[in-house]
Amino acid sequence: MGIFVTMPGLQHNTFSFSLAAKFGKLGEWKMTLAATVGVLTLVACSALAQAQRSPVDAAWDLLARGQRSEAAELLYKVIQAHPTNADARLLLGSILMEEGQRSPSIAQLSEAVRLKPDSPEAQNALGEAYKTFGNPQAARGCFEKAISLNPDFVAAQVNLGFVLIESGEFSDAAPHLERAIRLMGQSPDAAYPHYLLAKVFTAQGRVQRAAAELQQAVSLQPDFAEAWSDLGEARVTLLDDAGALAAFEKAVRFAPNDPVAQTRLGMELLNQKKAAEAIPHLEEAVRLNPHSQSGLYGLERALREDDQIVQSEAVKEKLAEVLHERDRAAQNSFAAIQLNDQGAALEREGKLREALEKYEEALKLDPERVGIRVNVAAALLRLGRWDQGVAELREALRNDPNNLAVKKALEDALAHPAR
Repeated sequence: MGIFVTMPGLQHNTFSFSLAAKFGKLGEWKMTLAATVGVLTLVACSALAQAQRSPVDAAWDLLARGQRSEAAELLYKVIQAHPTNADARLLLGSILMEEGQRSPSIAQLSEAVRLKPDSPEAQNALGEAYKTFGNPQAARGCFEKAISLNPDFVAAQVNLGFVLIESGEFSDAAPHLERAIRLMGQSPDAAYPHYLLAKVFTAQGRVQRAAAELQQAVSLQPDFAEAWSDLGEARVTLLDDAGALAAFEKAVRFAPNDPVAQTRLGMELLNQKKAAEAIPHLEEAVRLNPHSQSGLYGLERALREDDQIVQSEAVKEKLAEVLHERDRAAQNSFAAIQLNDQGAALEREGKLREALEKYEEALKLDPERVGIRVNVAAALLRLGRWDQGVAELREALRNDPNNLAVKKALEDALAHPAR
């Protein structure tokens, strides 16, 4: 058996299509947004009028030439002059999404949806932004709305299948992916829904079906590294050692910088008693991800089996350090929760300063836990230390940008007369 399990989470990056990658002949076609799996895709919809071109068309031209900032600047000017231009907002929001600008991206796409509530493309693009920025529940609502408006909208079907898989709703995901596959036919882009459908079958224990879907995916897109890697895992389960090794080698060939692909190939070579051949791949996996427990374990074992005892012991020590760091992080997290609970008890007793001390101790142990930081902020605000409290709320919101309660708390704090 392989050392990696691909489900229920998605271990590899999904396909991501940049704006420029889907233009085609921009001089002949006007493109409309149809956000696709990973980031977005563009769909040609009508012949471009030759007599006159709109500013949005000009923005597309700039994007086709790789001038993203210039395109965004032009779109901002268009929106300033014509706030109800939904197409400009749709394109700008998608550019901002690819740039990782969460709030302005969602703001532009939300307004595009408000202006065009019956547009499946707008709904899907907003869903893409929510998915990209870690709000799958909101994304799901947008994709479902897009599909209700147009059941044959392939991008929304695939996107909905993706978020359902990530939430563990495999049976519900399958019909959307199967419909997308029927609509896409033998298009190379159909490789992605085949890949996702394989994850559904893997989760259901139907490995033979998963292998068939993955084989179809790599037939449609021969350089689909993630599909090759998962196909290797399926073949390991099906006891096809030769086929598994061939698939893992393809995955590494097409994605040499993927530590998962390198580890899987190294482990398969190791399991086939080829320790010397496994070592370079496992070393590369550890170089790419120095804290990979699987990579370190495999490398230590391969070195030992290749009689490189000194090197094996060094890797073993590194593995012990990684495990110790994880154990310490878990202990810190547990202690932080205990301190936070003690702070809450003190606060209920009216001992606010003592509660703040406990909250701050907890935050030092687990600075990424938003709830503890909010408690620190609330205590600071109640003690009249407004600037510090607001700063903590801002940091909490930075760590969890979709937390509506934190947003409201920050708005209230900023609006408070005492401030």
